[in-house]
Amino acid sequence: MRLTDFKVLTFDCYGTLIDWESGLCSALQPLLQAAKLGISREEVLAQFARHEAAQQSATPALLYPQLLAEVHRRLARQWLVSLPQEAHGVFGASVPQWPAFADSPAALQYLKRHFKLVILSNVDRASFAGSNARLGVAFDAVCTAQDIGSYKPDPRNFRYLIEAVARLGHGRDAILHTAQSLYHDHAPAQAVGLRSAWIDRRHEQEGWGATVPPAGTPTYDFRFTSLAEMARAHAAEAG
Repeated sequence: MRLTDFKVLTFDCYGTLIDWESGLCSALQPLLQAAKLGISREEVLAQFARHEAAQQSATPALLYPQLLAEVHRRLARQWLVSLPQEAHGVFGASVPQWPAFADSPAALQYLKRHFKLVILSNVDRASFAGSNARLGVAFDAVCTAQDIGSYKPDPRNFRYLIEAVARLGHGRDAILHTAQSLYHDHAPAQAVGLRSAWIDRRHEQEGWGATVPPAGTPTYDFRFTSLAEMARAHAAEAG
C-alpha cells in the first residue's frame, strides 16, 4: 500500500493540524491559577479529556463552544474554584486562538496539489473557520459536529464523511483518513472500512494527552510523526 494509491485525505483538525493541547493549556491558565493545584500539564490534559468525552456523550448536539464551556464548569467544580460565568464562555470561545502546528500550512499546501482535502472535526463551523485561517489552505469539504449532530468517535460521523466524499466523486477506497487520535479517529475509521494514517504528534511524550485511551489496540496503515514527514513520504513515492 502506498500513499499514491489514494485520492482523498480526510483530516481530523485538532491535535493533527492545530496544536490543541497547547491551545487548551493556554486557555485553561486562568482556571489553573485560581485552583493553585500544582498538577502536571499531562494530568491537566487527562482530566480535560475525561470531562470532554463524558460531555460529548451526554450532549452530542451541543455546539462545541458551549460544550467546552460546560467542560470548563466541570473542571472548576472538580478543582473547587468559583469563577464568573463569563469565564466559562471565554474558554469555550478560545478555539480560533489555538495555534497551528508549525509544519501544517506548508504540508497542506503540498498535499493539496495531489489530493482532495476534507475535514472531519469535532467542532462547529465558526470555530473551524478561525482555525482554517491559520492553516492557509482551502479544503474541498468541511464536516463538523455541528453539521452531523454528534461527536467522534460516533460511527455516524464517519458515515457522514464517506457520503460527503462521495459527493466529490470518490468512494471509500479512495480515502485515507489522517489523524492523531487513536480514540476519536483511527478506531472508528477502521470500523467503517477506511484506511488511515496516524500523525503521531505525541511520539516523544507518554500518555494520551487530551484524549481518553482507546479501547483495545486500534490499527492504522501508515504512521508519521508529523504532517511534514507524510508530505515528504508522498514526494518520495511520486518520484
